[in-house]
Amino acid sequence: MQNTRLSTIVNTTAAQLNQTFQNPWRRISLLLISWLLGFFLGSAISTTAGQQAELDIVAAAVIVLVIEVISWLAYGGSERYRRSLIADVLNSLKIGVMYSLFLEAFKLGS
Repeated sequence: MQNTRLSTIVNTTAAQLNQTFQNPWRRISLLLISWLLGFFLGSAISTTAGQQAELDIVAAAVIVLVIEVISWLAYGGSERYRRSLIADVLNSLKIGVMYSLFLEAFKLGS
């Protein structure tokens, strides 16, 4: 691939972010933030889909599809991708969404 200014900026920024998140505390805090964001997204999705009462099936199918794709990438993808920061962040986001949906189901069941 040809070295352009845009590709140089993207590569430099990615390298700096990777270097920044090599610190374990920063990595853990980023994973915690993504987990909390996933928890919020799960609550927001279930609330808005339940409010409209028309898109329940479609929203559930989309959520299951996205969760399965992220699981496939995080656990079954290439070795290089499995060890990357983006895979860990997406997996943490997925876990937050799943946990939120389980809690919403328990609230509706009680």
